[in-house]
Amino acid sequence: MRLGMLFVAIAAIGSIPALGLLLLILTGAASPGPALLALAAVLASTVGLALVWARDMGRLAETLRHAALGDSMALSDAAAAPLLPSVSTISRGIERLTRTLASRTSQTERELRATESIVDRLPDPLLILGADRSPRLANEAARAAFGGDIPAVLRHPGLRAAIDRAFASGNPQTADLAVPVPVLREVQATVLLIDPPLADGGRAIVVLSDRTRERAVERTRADFVANASHELRTPLASLMGFIETLQGPAADDPPAQRRFLGIMAEQAERMNRLIDDLLSLSRIELTEHRAPSERVDVAGVAQRIAAAFEPRVASRKVRLELDLAEDLPAVIADADQLEQVLQNLVDNAVKYGREGGTVRVIAKRAKPEGRWPNRPGIVLAVQDEGHGIAKEHVPRLTERFYRVDKGRSRNAGGTGLGLAIVKHIVNRHRGQLVVESEEGKGSCFSVWLPLAAEKDASR
Repeated sequence: MRLGMLFVAIAAIGSIPALGLLLLILTGAASPGPALLALAAVLASTVGLALVWARDMGRLAETLRHAALGDSMALSDAAAAPLLPSVSTISRGIERLTRTLASRTSQTERELRATESIVDRLPDPLLILGADRSPRLANEAARAAFGGDIPAVLRHPGLRAAIDRAFASGNPQTADLAVPVPVLREVQATVLLIDPPLADGGRAIVVLSDRTRERAVERTRADFVANASHELRTPLASLMGFIETLQGPAADDPPAQRRFLGIMAEQAERMNRLIDDLLSLSRIELTEHRAPSERVDVAGVAQRIAAAFEPRVASRKVRLELDLAEDLPAVIADADQLEQVLQNLVDNAVKYGREGGTVRVIAKRAKPEGRWPNRPGIVLAVQDEGHGIAKEHVPRLTERFYRVDKGRSRNAGGTGLGLAIVKHIVNRHRGQLVVESEEGKGSCFSVWLPLAAEKDASR
């Protein structure tokens, strides 16, 4: 390469003088001796100048290579080497231009990092989209809320329509969405076009404001009024009737007073349980869209619940058995809510199971089967030997105030909210609830829960 460059330089520099001297010799216009000496001098000076020129061109090429690589130290050394004046001017110009571009690039990178840092710290989930509608950046709130489901969220028809409208009109667009992943939540999406685009190609901002809590509060108020008024009407009517009786016909009848006061106490206790369950359900619904983050020992929870139920099982002559696998790993859960799940399931098994029968609490690793997710998890199950549940009732068991046998449920002290509470807690834990029952043989309520991540387990 350099040899070729050298020949080119020799041809460019010495061809015209050499051809002129040869022409003078051939035409006899100059004496051959002096002309040949002059030609030799021209060729020697041409070779020397060509060598210097080829060297400087090589150094200039090296300078350009270092500039392209961003090697500032080598660039300075290459620019400082002795060169022909014109080439030296070009080399130093390249050096200054490279340093200016590097400074501007560094400033742009700092601005991008500052922008990303600001975006990452915003409290609402935020996505930055490119011109092709693909996500370029998701802030920390978006990653925490949606994780790997961000592409699925962007495919939501309502959000896609809002993005298309924003790109078409250039004006902000909003849409109310019911996003089913990773858990059902209600989101208000705002799409804003960025003009001019960001340095990294960002063209639009999508803000996903979670409105699940606000909407849940609105529904909870309406549900509480409707459900509470319906369920509280019967015990309130009983209390009012007994009070009128005590104030009237039974005012001077101590045996009747004792009997009526006992019934009134039962009705008041029933109202108290109902209100407690309604408030508990409301609190769970308000936090259902936020997954728990604690590591919980399931075996320890099962043992505590079993100890708490000893008086109850003794009064019902029920045998409570624990079947807990050894070395059960921890799960990501809310310890209080997990205890509430197990307490409600065991309470139902003891209430509606066969007197003198067996209630089994089972905890084991989940096997990848059709009904369980293909992820590491455990199964927590409660089995009873009761009358069982007819198939047509099973799908509705987790509805509020749904009772298979209303009279029997009320006599047993049930509020009709226990399994609804279990369902919402399991939803919050990103788990699954499966009910299996056969009439005359009993029922089994199984809860699948995801395991704690390995990095958490090592803490």
